[in-house]
Amino acid sequence: QVQLVESGGGLVQAGGSLTLSCAASRSIFSFNAMAWYRQAPGKQRELVASVTTDDATGYADYVKGRFTISKDNAKNTVYLQMNSLKPDDTAVYYCNAREFLVRFKDYWGQGTQVTVSS
Repeated sequence: QVQLVESGGGLVQAGGSLTLSCAASRSIFSFNAMAWYRQAPGKQRELVASVTTDDATGYADYVKGRFTISKDNAKNTVYLQMNSLKPDDTAVYYCNAREFLVRFKDYWGQGTQVTVSS
């Protein structure tokens, strides 16, 4: 069973920065992609950023230029650097790992709360 453990959430003022970390219990090379999602109260979970095994990255339009996803293969850890945070970024942030065997399978972390005050 894969475990993903997020850390780094907290309370920050608008315009501030936070870095989230996601530590995987096995090599992240084994996953086709790693990603960060978020879910605000009363809203659906949405994709924030993703990175593939060959380091291709993708971002939601609302975080482009502000957030950066990266990974450290030696530490089996994925990061989300968040700059210029806005109150609308307030949400629980979830780490996701996706692997393809016979079909796609997703693994999720427990989530970390990010709160941006105005």
